Amino acid sequence: MISVVVSGIGGKMGRMVSETILKQPDMKLVGGVDPAVGGKTLSELFKIDDPTTVSSTIEDLLVKTQFDVLIDFTRGNVAPHTIEKTLEYRRNVVVGTTGIDGKELDRLGKMANELKVGFFLAPNFSLGAVLMMEFAKKAAKYLDHAEIIELHHNQKADAPSGTALRTAYLMSEGSKVFNKDTVQGEEKIKCALGGEVNGIRIHSVRLPGFVAHQEVLFGGVGEILTIRHDSLSRESFMPGVLLAIRKVKDLNGFVIGLENLL
Repeated sequence: MISVVVSGIGGKMGRMVSETILKQPDMKLVGGVDPAVGGKTLSELFKIDDPTTVSSTIEDLLVKTQFDVLIDFTRGNVAPHTIEKTLEYRRNVVVGTTGIDGKELDRLGKMANELKVGFFLAPNFSLGAVLMMEFAKKAAKYLDHAEIIELHHNQKADAPSGTALRTAYLMSEGSKVFNKDTVQGEEKIKCALGGEVNGIRIHSVRLPGFVAHQEVLFGGVGEILTIRHDSLSRESFMPGVLLAIRKVKDLNGFVIGLENLL
């Protein structure tokens, strides 16, 4: 039985992850941390018979709760502290939070490697999104012009998405630079052409109604290749989340990307 706690248990993703864990025969939800619902019980949050109280701080959770895996779906400026404290207690960590500062992530990854504690991060837990990134990586070997359009709900805290950034980095492995001969032109509106990662322009759309969507567009002589993925509900992330929870205990340090667990 894998005992799990959820950081951000009161949020939309935190609630869905918790409800999914409660349905698994090999997992047990033993606690959570979230200042927004601190002091409430699991019974109150999920209509189950469990008087366990949600912690307001990670320090409180670590002192009073024994667990195997912490999963974090919070914000990029909150998650690093939670990850660091959890690693200090040598507990495994699964992170779905995006927008974490790169230097902070490097530091935490090094810490996990030194402690030989499982620390797994995925910019996207959807299996289809992982395949989309892998297909884009393969196409990038043969096509030199590309742009990414990512579309999310208007409550998303960061832009561009972690998935878009991860896709661009995978596409430009080996220091390939895209769109070398594209005329920059004059932008009548600042950032109209999007941001860039190794020449790949990234465009972020934020509108109610979207969940998580991405198109990778490749242009060639007389042709366009479009690779698109759509997550129509947050349920699409749950198989990947469960996979990570089950496998993180076998890691001896920091691993990024769901493709490394498949």
